[in-house]
Amino acid sequence: MTERDEDLAQRFAAAFRAHPAGVAIITADDGAGPAGLTATSVISLSARPAVLAFSLSAQSSASPRIEAAGTVVVHLLGAGEVELAKRFATGGIDRFAPPCRWHRLPTGEPVLSTVGTWLRGRIADRVPAGGSTLVVVDVEEADPGTAAEVPLVYRDRTWYALDERAVTT
Repeated sequence: MTERDEDLAQRFAAAFRAHPAGVAIITADDGAGPAGLTATSVISLSARPAVLAFSLSAQSSASPRIEAAGTVVVHLLGAGEVELAKRFATGGIDRFAPPCRWHRLPTGEPVLSTVGTWLRGRIADRVPAGGSTLVVVDVEEADPGTAAEVPLVYRDRTWYALDERAVTT
């Protein structure tokens, strides 16, 4: 990597550290037991049909297992779930061990019992991109939880609750 490439990489990372993102936990089971990780890269691609995408870093120990699974559950976190977000962002631990509460959906995927908003879907595509993989998911089931829940966002290595103050109406 050239000095110019390294400078661009640092500036790119700084720009996105300052850009807030919603926090989610991705869970799946590739047949070897549940796997999961915290993500800030979840995006809605389409409502009709329902399609979402997220990025998996090659550096995450859970990424290969999630990528290998046929289906995933994407949990959209509220501000009250910051400890769960931290847990699933921590490497080298059993993220599903108590006090984490989870169960399996009738279709077999692990779902976090305390998270109200989740979407279950089938992985439709995996696109390598740099040191990550973009995973495209055809959503088959959605539980929107409660609309009154305050979302959890992440910005510059810090967790925030997104409140109701609007810049414009």
